Amino acid sequence: MNVLSRLTLPAVALSLALGSFGLAQANTVKIGNIEPMSGPSATLGQQGKAAREMAVEEINAAGGIKSLGGMKLELIYADSESKPEKGVAEAERLINTEKVHVLTGCWNSAVTYPTTAVAERYGIPFIVPVSVADKITEQGFKNVFRIAAKDSWWTRDQFSFLKDMQDEFGTKVEKLAFVYENGDWGKGFATQWKKLAEENGYTVVLDEPYPSTATDLSPVVQKIRRANPDVLMLVSNAADAILLTNTIAEYKVKLKAIVASGGGHADPSFMKAVGKNAENLFDIVEWETDVNKPGAKEANDKFKAKNGYNLTGEAVDAYLAMYVLKDALERAGSLEPAKIREALAATNLTDGPGMIVGYDAVKFDASGQNENASPVIVQVADLGQGLERVTIWPKNARRAGYTPVFPANK
Repeated sequence: MNVLSRLTLPAVALSLALGSFGLAQANTVKIGNIEPMSGPSATLGQQGKAAREMAVEEINAAGGIKSLGGMKLELIYADSESKPEKGVAEAERLINTEKVHVLTGCWNSAVTYPTTAVAERYGIPFIVPVSVADKITEQGFKNVFRIAAKDSWWTRDQFSFLKDMQDEFGTKVEKLAFVYENGDWGKGFATQWKKLAEENGYTVVLDEPYPSTATDLSPVVQKIRRANPDVLMLVSNAADAILLTNTIAEYKVKLKAIVASGGGHADPSFMKAVGKNAENLFDIVEWETDVNKPGAKEANDKFKAKNGYNLTGEAVDAYLAMYVLKDALERAGSLEPAKIREALAATNLTDGPGMIVGYDAVKFDASGQNENASPVIVQVADLGQGLERVTIWPKNARRAGYTPVFPANK
């Protein structure tokens, strides 16, 4: 195959990037994983790492990639530190030095967005488990495949949830406050929120971005209290989610509901750090432990035994991403990036250990977005055995016997 005649990369860069893609030259399928292992999103990066490792252990123990002669998967990690420039540099290193065949990452949308451009330039398939900014799959790239729902779908569902709660419980919501981390993820949600608020006749009384590295969010909380919203909508990483929740409780801010957006609010450290201050909070996530899918309980029990906490939506998407890759590799029968990309584009994964999500199939549209991805909404509740996260929406997925508390301050 005359690769050089069809690519525009310089010859030296091409040989660096493609040197290990031939099956005869590789002993393992090298998967480069760019995650925040330090910095404000480190706990989320560690969740993704633990989930990838569990999936790869399972795949390798089951015989590896059979179409490649039983070749095993190898995970190679890079720490983005939640910094876009670090993610870009690590993508270059993983491709040119580590000779990875596939990239995954990067949790932070602000990191994933420029990093996918590196993969596209080299023609390396990039699986995005959970970065949700719409624009990641709106760049016209051919090598980017996202597992999670994009943020416009999450925000759409948050507003559908608010309408359904008002209809079910007869409590009117009129005033909204938007408070969010000031990266691409938070700003992406806020853009959608403002549009949906106008379309649905809500009054926005506060629109407040903040740096997720902040160590004092009391000025933000004071603004929330003065604005007096019915519902507070949040996008936060772990440390700032904890700080905001405890500060809201300290200032005794009264709200009909807090509606969070996964991320830090879904992090296992969150409820441990805030305790009863999180009670009745609503959170939108890709997955929860009470999902009614075959194998979900067993996977969660195994993960918890290994790591000391339950699977999260972020972890489940990372776990599923490894099985999506396995499926594509089996069909590709090759380590050539173009053939892996073609196999990923043709994905229609409906069963297997990774399919413990709340929808029925992973299938990518022309942009690389998983067209079936859909989140659920949970409420933090104490049902007699300490705080837990209870699936409540959509109503047909609600845990049997549970009635949501709405408004949450009654």
